[in-house]
Amino acid sequence: MSAADPTSFHGRLELKDSRDSAVRKRADFSGVVVSLHALEPRSRPAPPSRHFEISQKDKMFRPHLLAVETGSVIDFPNADPIFHNAFSSYSGQVFDVGLYPPGTSRAVRFSRAGVARVFCNIHSAMSALIVVLDTPYFAVTAMDGAYSLSAPPGTYQLRVYHERATEEALRTLTRTVQITGAASGPQPTMIVSEAGYLPSPHKNKHGLDYPQGTDDRAVYPGVRK
Repeated sequence: MSAADPTSFHGRLELKDSRDSAVRKRADFSGVVVSLHALEPRSRPAPPSRHFEISQKDKMFRPHLLAVETGSVIDFPNADPIFHNAFSSYSGQVFDVGLYPPGTSRAVRFSRAGVARVFCNIHSAMSALIVVLDTPYFAVTAMDGAYSLSAPPGTYQLRVYHERATEEALRTLTRTVQITGAASGPQPTMIVSEAGYLPSPHKNKHGLDYPQGTDDRAVYPGVRK
């Protein structure tokens, strides 16, 4: 193995203090983003423009969470028999692809790092989370909390992102790690606390409350639900 060969970096984490039923009943620790950010200057070619997909099906964004590198393009195909929209006006990249019919798609290129919270302007219950990273070294935890990624030898800052953890809780997990190029065992188990997390309702793309009891057939005559 040469000094430039990537080395496995793996471990697991657990969620605690959660009100989410999947965590409490099934110990579902999935959906946490673990990333490594190089602290030593290094040159590397611009990442290729990769395409990913978040579909709209059964009035849901699928998957709910997607982690990508900057420069990636995400397609939003509408697989429902009704019109949909996708927009984000929160932290991260702001965009609005407009209203589009069944069987069509829209695409957005994500050029800046951050967290984009995505909603549909018609259906308030629809939401997705896009974590855009300025590093290629990241992974999303599986149901058991396991993660695994590879990175070249060097000094990195380890960061963790979880949508139901406060910024303060996540900052306590940030630390410097050294990858030497030699095989190593799993990292110590990390504990991510959801204490203090308070979900808040979101507005539509105009900054207004969603109408109560929106009916797709009334909004879009001739379109079956």
